[in-house]
Amino acid sequence: MEILDGRVVSQAVKDDLKKQVLLLQQQNKKVPHLAAILIGNNGASETYVASKIKNCAEIGFKSTLVRFEESVSEVELIQAIEKLNNDKDVDGILLQLPLPAQVREEKIINLIDPAKDVDGFHPQNTGRLMQGLPGYIPATPYGIMLLLEYYKIETAGKHAVVIGRSNIVGRPISILLSLNTNPGNCTVTLCHSRTKNLKDICLQADIIVAALGKPGFLTADMVKENAVVIDVGITRVADASKKSGFAIMGDVDFTNVAPRCSFISPVPGGVGLMTIAALLKNTWKAYGKKDTS
Repeated sequence: MEILDGRVVSQAVKDDLKKQVLLLQQQNKKVPHLAAILIGNNGASETYVASKIKNCAEIGFKSTLVRFEESVSEVELIQAIEKLNNDKDVDGILLQLPLPAQVREEKIINLIDPAKDVDGFHPQNTGRLMQGLPGYIPATPYGIMLLLEYYKIETAGKHAVVIGRSNIVGRPISILLSLNTNPGNCTVTLCHSRTKNLKDICLQADIIVAALGKPGFLTADMVKENAVVIDVGITRVADASKKSGFAIMGDVDFTNVAPRCSFISPVPGGVGLMTIAALLKNTWKAYGKKDTS
């Protein structure tokens, strides 16, 4: 069993980007600029956004944090996005989800300039993904593909089972794994809460992507020997033994599943770190599409 170490791979991605940014700085050129919008004081969202800003600083990207109270109106949010869309210095826009109830998520996502949509959630980018055209891939699925590529995981002709059908992870990773690319060329089964005989389907899988948000859902009796398991779950679970008062758990029962695997990603230290690395790569791509002289 080998660990798919997000720390190692994400650092490799960041080291490469840092070299590219250093070249820009030496030439006195503009560096990539990521703007993040954060609403309210959700602990997990605060942590995610702070990590993204920290990583931007680490590699030399410029970052801007636009904060709003939980009570923000839809009109205020629309005005903020329009301002960022029109700001030529901003290359990428990150909208931290979820949004408060008074704001229509679909409407707000659709307002983000597709050329700055480094989250890859705009319908134009999801449509391009569906057709195998260049665009911005949602960061978590993109990060998974980078992880598979780094560890040279053989995917062609393999049966991949994706558990979870969200627009953020499940659906896009099922498309990516099925594309005529490397990694890719899998036969993909997309499972969800209504799937019957899920255990039997998982036992046929060479690759399992668990992305449903239920701690410890994938158990050892659902995984065949030498399978590759990618754990996308990241749930805060109360734990009095931790200083923070909670522990981070994935969707996989890691202790019991790991011995059966050829490769497995841990939580934390796996896909979460790759999500940030992929977001940085998307921002770099957005920067490269502009006139940066």
